Amino acid sequence: AAKAVLSPWARRWTSGGGGSVRSRYLLNRATGRSLSTTVGIPSSSTYDNRNRFAAITSNGQSWSDHRIARMSTDAAAAAGSSSSTDAADADAPPKDEMEFQAETRQLLDIVTHSLYTDKEVFLRELVSNASDALEKLRHVRSTGTLLSGSTSGAEEGGDDGDDVPLEIRIETDEAANTITITDTGIGMSRDEMMSNLGTIARSGSKAFMQEMQMKKDANNSGDVDPFGNGIIGKFGVGFYSGFMVSDKVDVRSKSAGKISDDGSKGSVAGGADADDAIVWESTGTGKYSISPLSPDIRQDRGTSVVLHLKPELAQYSDESTVERILKKYSNFVGFPIFLNGNRVNTIDAIWLQEPKTVDEEKHSAFYKYVSGMYDEPLSTLHFRVDAPLDIKALFYIPSFHQEKYGMSRMDPGVSLYSRKILIEAKSPDILPEWCRFVKGVVDSEDLPLSISREKPQDSALVAKMRRALTGKIISHLAKMMKKDTDRYKDEFYKEYGFFLKEGICQDFESQQKLSKLLYFETQKGLAGELVSLDEYVSRCPPEQKDIYYLFAPSRELALQSPYMEGFSKTKREVIFIHSAIDDFVMANLKTFEGRNLVSIDSSEVDLPEADKDDADKEGENAKEGASSSSSGPSLSSAEATEFCAWFQTALPSKVSKCKTTTRLSSSPAVVTDNESGAMRRMMRMMETQEGGSSSSGMPLPKQAVEINPNHEIIVGIHRLKETDPVLAQVLAEQVLDNCLVAAGLLDDGRSMLPRLNDLMLCVVKSSVDTTNETVEDDVQHDEDKVQHDEDDAPKEAEYEEKELGDSKEGDEQK
Repeated sequence: AAKAVLSPWARRWTSGGGGSVRSRYLLNRATGRSLSTTVGIPSSSTYDNRNRFAAITSNGQSWSDHRIARMSTDAAAAAGSSSSTDAADADAPPKDEMEFQAETRQLLDIVTHSLYTDKEVFLRELVSNASDALEKLRHVRSTGTLLSGSTSGAEEGGDDGDDVPLEIRIETDEAANTITITDTGIGMSRDEMMSNLGTIARSGSKAFMQEMQMKKDANNSGDVDPFGNGIIGKFGVGFYSGFMVSDKVDVRSKSAGKISDDGSKGSVAGGADADDAIVWESTGTGKYSISPLSPDIRQDRGTSVVLHLKPELAQYSDESTVERILKKYSNFVGFPIFLNGNRVNTIDAIWLQEPKTVDEEKHSAFYKYVSGMYDEPLSTLHFRVDAPLDIKALFYIPSFHQEKYGMSRMDPGVSLYSRKILIEAKSPDILPEWCRFVKGVVDSEDLPLSISREKPQDSALVAKMRRALTGKIISHLAKMMKKDTDRYKDEFYKEYGFFLKEGICQDFESQQKLSKLLYFETQKGLAGELVSLDEYVSRCPPEQKDIYYLFAPSRELALQSPYMEGFSKTKREVIFIHSAIDDFVMANLKTFEGRNLVSIDSSEVDLPEADKDDADKEGENAKEGASSSSSGPSLSSAEATEFCAWFQTALPSKVSKCKTTTRLSSSPAVVTDNESGAMRRMMRMMETQEGGSSSSGMPLPKQAVEINPNHEIIVGIHRLKETDPVLAQVLAEQVLDNCLVAAGLLDDGRSMLPRLNDLMLCVVKSSVDTTNETVEDDVQHDEDKVQHDEDDAPKEAEYEEKELGDSKEGDEQK
């Protein structure tokens, strides 16, 4: 439509005559003349833009709004005729297509100083370039496309020095403050230097790969060499990282020869490009020079990059520093790297090998390298996947982790590589945080990288890779759990169970899979005997639809908990959890295999009647003689309702509701539907660490209380509330605190001490009063006895005297 509107202008444009219309147009634009002056358009108000602009703006309408409205009107008018549009396409003026311009010096400054996070990355980039040069030479040799014309500097084994090893040599000179990276690769000619080094963001490696692919496609022949897997560079900016640490860069190079255009084998006469070594020099200020290399400096086939380091960065001429950087980033380059004559990269990239070909000895050495530990791995996972992208991974599970005993939180243990070059050490994006105990490497040739090659670029693709790798780890653990259960329980789960539970709380996509890897104690097993959730479900009776659990600090306290009274004699199995993370797990997991996870301190827990009857029958003998036995007087339904109303009224700020329950036997009451005691303690601890007070900020909410109407304490309090209401109030408060202690909700047990002292005082006084009454009765009895004895004494004396007289009289008679 726009072309149709411009067609009258176009006819005038093309009929102006006299030289290049485009040149006249550009000239008039530069001098400020109107287009109508050049092409003969009438300078009336219809075509005079300046007059139109003045008229439009005087009416309060902007020029841009007028142009948009005019274009819309013209486009609507032109859309009615397709033939007019086709004619306009032929009559449209030529477009002025231009290329973006860049300030070369500014662009070089950005690439040099703003692209990379760490300056030490320059060595990784230059070593990668050297590796690419060696890979190119290896490829053209294997395919026979190298037309060598260089014989100088070569060994007698071949035209291009075939017996010169493909290697990278790095020399440091602390006295001269230089570092030199040399390769024996394909080298560069003068034209290649101008093209590769003189053009920022032009990747010679990428162009070489494209050229080789085009030749392969043109010849319609299979490639005898799987070229491309060893090429690293793709952006064309890595070389300029050398300017981050140096004031001047010298590149000395000698080409190995020319490459055949048609892929045929043969040799050509060597020219200056092949026979003469040249040097490229630049200070990174936007200019460079190329000249023949001085005869005093030897340069064999390949390239040498000499960095004249900045004075403040002299540490990069230190051998130990350079060795550390090489082992960090380039330890798995496919060619030997020598630093001052010593081999650096002695460990193979075994993750690229077939898993079945790697023996335990290689795994042990590689594990110690990637983990920095000296133990043997507990388990190894080596695999390859093709989707969502090509991934080669090697994971190790250490025999122990480093977060216990108060040590700091571990960093991620898996590093990201691309074509054996380190991209990101200890990457936090490859695996979820709960997998930080896993050590190893992940290598992907297809992963899109940022231009600095320090981070992956496609976040959606990285997320897919993360899910795939996480699934592999979980599947590996499930396989270990099934095939080697004892080892899984005793070694892995004992050491890393906490991380799996953390994963359930954080990684919602993997919750159900991780839940199958958990183990717990139950009241039916022995101490230390663990069962999985699958095993728990398999032992449930058919009518049981929920999974029951109880939080308690220890197994002993769990078995003594009042909440267990309704489960201890039934067929219902209860899972014991002892740590705060277990409480979080249950709260986050919520269901397992279609069954709800229910805490037995919930009011919704209701045992079947048959089980309750069995429990009552089996528990009668155990409860005989106990002071808290339910045998004896109990509250009627009306009395229980009255007591619940009184209890709630007596403690209005602490009790929200009160009702009776039948699931208690030896305990007077419990609180239900309460918040988690473990979570509450953790929140209070965090509040205290942040400077808050441990006694404020988290008031305990009102509690729902369930009482046992058959318990003697409840019956006694019900009687006392009429005869001694003060004592009944104190006892009610103590019953509630006892319930809070059983539920783990009492923040500070010292708050009960005054009340307990009062209760003990009442008991002592009552006992003393009873004792005093008993003593007084005994004393009175003794006094009465003494008085009785005194009254009987004369009679006894008279009787004795009479007896004595009778005896004497008898003797006399005798």
